[in-house]
Amino acid sequence: MKASQFLISTLKEAPADAEVVSHQLMTRAGMIKKLGAGIYSYMPMGLRVIHKVEAIVREEMNRAGSVELTMPVIQPAEFWQETGRFDKMGAELLRIKDRHDRDFVVQPTSEEVVTDIARQDFRSYKQLPKNLYQIQTKFRDERRPRFGLMRGREFIMKDAYSFDRDESTAKLSYQVMAAAYRRIFDRFGLRYRAVAADSGAIGGDLSEEFQVIAATGEDAIVYCPASDYAANMEKAEALAPAGPRPAAANPMVKTPTPGKATCADVATLLGVPLATTVKSLVLATDELDEAGEVAKSQVWLLLLRGDHDMNEVKVAKVPGLNAGFRFATGAEIDAHFGCKPGYLGPIGLKKPVNLVVDREVAVLADWICGANEPDFHMTGVNWGRDLPEPTLVADLRNVVEGDASPDGQGVLAIERGIEVGHVFYLGTKYSKAMNATFLGEDGKPAHFEMGCYGIGITRLPAAAIEQNHDERGIIWPDALAPFTVVVCPIGMDRSPEVKVAAEQLYSELLAAGVDVILDDRGERPGAMFADWELIGVPHRVTIGDRGLKAGQVEYQHRRDAAATQVALGEVVALLKGKLGA
Repeated sequence: MKASQFLISTLKEAPADAEVVSHQLMTRAGMIKKLGAGIYSYMPMGLRVIHKVEAIVREEMNRAGSVELTMPVIQPAEFWQETGRFDKMGAELLRIKDRHDRDFVVQPTSEEVVTDIARQDFRSYKQLPKNLYQIQTKFRDERRPRFGLMRGREFIMKDAYSFDRDESTAKLSYQVMAAAYRRIFDRFGLRYRAVAADSGAIGGDLSEEFQVIAATGEDAIVYCPASDYAANMEKAEALAPAGPRPAAANPMVKTPTPGKATCADVATLLGVPLATTVKSLVLATDELDEAGEVAKSQVWLLLLRGDHDMNEVKVAKVPGLNAGFRFATGAEIDAHFGCKPGYLGPIGLKKPVNLVVDREVAVLADWICGANEPDFHMTGVNWGRDLPEPTLVADLRNVVEGDASPDGQGVLAIERGIEVGHVFYLGTKYSKAMNATFLGEDGKPAHFEMGCYGIGITRLPAAAIEQNHDERGIIWPDALAPFTVVVCPIGMDRSPEVKVAAEQLYSELLAAGVDVILDDRGERPGAMFADWELIGVPHRVTIGDRGLKAGQVEYQHRRDAAATQVALGEVVALLKGKLGA
């Protein structure tokens, strides 16, 4: 490609609404243009990157035995009504009506449609296993679309769905996809981690997120530097502390703490470690009658160490809370504790509550909690003496750096990541809801065991930029760059020698299969270099009169601090070596 034929529309400044680096740089580099909230046009430069992502994904999915198809963006609501998601999914599911007043949805995902295909076409166990995938436009009506392609409303996604005869073969299909994802992300050339993720209501351990490591990432990734252990924050287990609980050393005392309503403030006032304080979190569960009205509510008190945070995913697995919970109302708190939040605790309750104690709190001695009276806390609290031994103890908290790794291989560290892929075992959730069956080997109908596997095609370039950029612009890995090499002739319009050498090099690189662009726009060197550094092309060759007289050109990688002189006759071989061409 020659730059004069291409569409290059760089900007010196990012728009005011561009909050993150990827949004700023993709806009400035002319890769995307905003059309509406969370809706973007993919400009030619950005589309080339997206096509690079798609090509790698498509090659590895095909290699893994998956079969490509395309399912409609607009889908009849009846399929979503079969699974109940038409009503349950909420406002993120965009619902529309056609001229005949029939309901449709703009698909955010395609489990219903692909399950309908399977129940029509996969009639026998002999046709299984099967894996179908698509690379297709999706739409999710985000309440607050932001961060450019990181959280847009319209996006491109690769979604795949496996169909198997039983759980054991479904797990094999899952492993095939997990291995394919590792090959895909290895080829992208990004630093990433495959982390264990929570499987939600389906349960089990077959769920992994693929996270691109970036300091600006929204997700916390927990890993052990001494082993292969990695999990997202929701999944990472906080091990039970080793060793017995210390013996009580202090009497329980009602201690004045005027105006100190947080654990941190209380610890500072009393001059004690924050880890000796205990926070009280009050939840509630509701039982509904046949009309769907609340017939009965129960109040729960969760106790966590003052320096720890509640993990809602873990709490949702506690017996009694696993059917759904909410935070208690002010009236419920007052009825059970007789006190406002900030001074709550398990001692001296007005009404009994269901008590759940975090593992760390269960082994504390001489701890501090609210006294259920404004401006007072209880110090020197001990289990067995001041309170009955806790009967329901669970892992309720987020892990922190330095916690023991669950695999016993060291301690945990935490870094930030951006989720760009997810592999997940679905079981029979959709096949049962849609009565999708096949004839098993015993001649009886059986429901498909399913898995789903997604990659955010348009989210991935944004994540790559968040990981790879500097003050001058984007730094693309070779595999994702819109062009791998740019040839920058200086004074091409004034020097026939530079023009001939540049076009000759451009032709040789094209013939060698290199994805190259020749900047023949006649720009000044400073402006030309600034454009390509902003766009992030990883390899640059500069040709000028002075160098040509010595038979030299300049080569510079986007990460290099300075250019290197290379003989003109050797530069093609140099680039082919660097690109593995």
